[in-house]
Order: sequence, then structure tokens, then C-alpha cells
Amino acid sequence: MSRNQMRKVCVVGASGKLGRFMVQHALDRGYEVVGVCRERSVPKLAAYADRITIVPGPTNDREVIRTAVAGCDGVLTVLVPWGMRQYSSGTAQAVLDHADPGARLVFSCGWHITRDGRDQYSWRFKAVVRIVTWLARLVRAIDVDDQVQACRRIFASDRRWTVVRGSDLEAGESEGLPVWSRHVGDPVLASNLTRRVDFALFMVHALTDDTLIHEAPAIVGCLSPSALAHAGDGRFPGTAGSDPTA
Repeated sequence: MSRNQMRKVCVVGASGKLGRFMVQHALDRGYEVVGVCRERSVPKLAAYADRITIVPGPTNDREVIRTAVAGCDGVLTVLVPWGMRQYSSGTAQAVLDHADPGARLVFSCGWHITRDGRDQYSWRFKAVVRIVTWLARLVRAIDVDDQVQACRRIFASDRRWTVVRGSDLEAGESEGLPVWSRHVGDPVLASNLTRRVDFALFMVHALTDDTLIHEAPAIVGCLSPSALAHAGDGRFPGTAGSDPTA
């Protein structure tokens, strides 16, 4: 799908830091934008209030999503694992069920999501995920397991989806389109750091990159040390190249 075919885009989770960057990137490309966020977060979108349509409500509310995605050529969804009431999986399912049949669906999550079990995680990474998951469930604030379930539903779908798996994120000006690989453990990803604005850039880029359909790219900043170290081995920003973990 070309930019010319992508005219109207819905950003689910538009009020967050990543969501606001996606809104800006989409507007920069000339897209009509619909943003979905919780009612209490609507003021965070004040800078865009006269440029986008805002649909307030929980992102796992099926009627909210049905209204927001109607007529959209693409849907960008932040899979946030809030609470213990299937927020991520409910959001993902609502988007899968109600987006227009030909729409491009792009979802965001972290490296901890694996599509085929062939990702190679360091002991430190696995320990951090276990601790965060345990603590979050203890205080009933975040349900990481539900984010896993959400992605399983996406992976099983025949919709035109992409799941973008982000590294650790930092603030700062854009460095350009991130590098990606199919599996964590690829040396190109070793730096584990991406500018948040560029995570959003990759999400919006994926809307019109049909080579990313049914892919779960793990990304890293294109100017990170590991990306630069492998710049001459056939990899290019935004492409997988050869994957030694495949």
C-alpha cells in the first residue's frame, strides 16, 4: 500500500508519548487522523485538537473502537497492559474485529513478545521481565501476560498485521528509521536502544511497507553502536537483511 492509498489512520492510545509521536508522523504525511484515548487523557492531545478527530473512551471498549476505526485505511495500536481486565487482549481483539477488511493493522509491544520462540534473550533481560511481571501482578497494575495473549491473537489472525517490538526507549531528536530483525539475539540489536520518536516513525512507516505484513520486527536505533557495527554487512535501515538467529 502506498502513501497515496493511505488516507485515513486511527491511532489507538493516542495520548501517550508514543501515541502523540505517531499522531505527528501521520499528520506530517498528510493523513487524516482519528485518535482514541481515555477520557481523562484527552487534554494531552490539546495541541492536535483542531487537526484530528478524538474519540474518548477505553481502548478495549468495542463500541469505542468500532466508531474510531470506521473508514480508516490503517490502524496504529499501542498495546498497553493496564490493569487485570484483559486491556491489551481486549483492545487487540476489538481492532481485529472492527477495522475495515483491507486495513493495515500495526501494533506495538516490547521485545519480550516472541512469535515463534526463536528469540534469544540474555539472562538479565529474562530476569527483568520476570521481576516486572511479578511486581506488576502483585499490585494489580499491569498484566504482561495479557499483552502476550493479545499478540497471540494477532499472530493467529489473517488480517494484514504487523507487530513492532520495541527495544528500550529514550528521548531525543529523530535519528531516522530504525533497523530491524526477525529475532532478538541478532547482534544488530545488541545496543537495545531506540529513540521513542523513531519507534513511532517505524510504526507509521509500516502502514505502507507491505514487506512487513505478517512480520514481528524487533527494532533498534539506526545510529546505535550495534546497528552501525553491522552497517556494512548487507543490512539497511528498515530491513532485516540476513538474520543469524534464523
